[in-house]
Amino acid sequence: MRFALTEEQSDLVATVHTLIGKRARSMDLRAAISTPEGYDTTLWQTLAEQIGVTALAIPETYGGIGCSYLEAHLVLEELGATLTPSPMVGSVLASEVVQGVSVGLPTGNGRKLPGLSEPAAQLLTDIADGTRLVTAATAGLSGVRISASGDRLTGTIPTVLDAPAADTILIVVEDQLFALDRTAPGCTVTTTPTLDPTLRLGEIRLADARATRLGSIDPAYVTTVGATMMTALQAGAAREALERTVAYLKERHQFGRPLGSFQALKHRCADLLVQVETARTMSWAAAWELTQPAPDRRLIQAAKTWCSDAFSQVAAEMIQLHGGVAITWEHDAHLYFKRAHATAQLFRGDT
Repeated sequence: MRFALTEEQSDLVATVHTLIGKRARSMDLRAAISTPEGYDTTLWQTLAEQIGVTALAIPETYGGIGCSYLEAHLVLEELGATLTPSPMVGSVLASEVVQGVSVGLPTGNGRKLPGLSEPAAQLLTDIADGTRLVTAATAGLSGVRISASGDRLTGTIPTVLDAPAADTILIVVEDQLFALDRTAPGCTVTTTPTLDPTLRLGEIRLADARATRLGSIDPAYVTTVGATMMTALQAGAAREALERTVAYLKERHQFGRPLGSFQALKHRCADLLVQVETARTMSWAAAWELTQPAPDRRLIQAAKTWCSDAFSQVAAEMIQLHGGVAITWEHDAHLYFKRAHATAQLFRGDT
């Protein structure tokens, strides 16, 4: 594997970075999470329609751009750095899961997917053109009991990422994947309070709700894809948290000197840099592994564990090194700290 970006990938990252920065002048992070949708709809529309972020990892056969998951991973990393709330995680998760139908694993982006049913193909097309918001529920969560009787589903799923905004929710029952319209009779989606206000979770209650069966799938694949995407959010946020901390230490003076000039603080930042760079390498390795014909789930979960620990450490040190200002509501340090702990709990290998 080659841990370096192509010119096209670098341009994609730069474009997303510039767009987020410009839009933040009109609607900042706190204003975005205070909206009914929980994210900046104008920014999301631009990302989906003009940049095509939802179509990156979808084959051209189904209206996508025909790149690979790696490109979507880079966008997630940039969104993670700024804590930008959006339906991106749910959209990419859903598109990867749909591409895992029938064969149980992704067949590789840019090629026609064998055995894909018409409903599954249409779902991919809708995700690619941004006309439908879709997410997927993690299979095997503790306490989840979903039963299927034909095309009717009954049960409860307590935490589904991006469910409050989704038009369609993918649900795995045993080894079958179903697509559920959130407006279907018998389906109730309730927003769940979260530690991290930049993430939206929802509880799904089903009472004989009609769903469309898309095909068979490995139940653990949803968790595998989700864990990979979490590493992107974590690696990006850890990098940004360290950069902001270093910038603060250069500006803040104590005893007539910049805080960053003190040897002890230099050592702490150096240790954090090792964590950040290693996390990014592990995250890219997980992304590359996900594109392989038979992804090594142990490697991906190892990357998730490493990135979770690294981000948690960086976020904690961000608060310590910023001092008193970091514990104020107006500063973003607490948001990074909450994001670190929230993403560590999502898509764990033991769920």
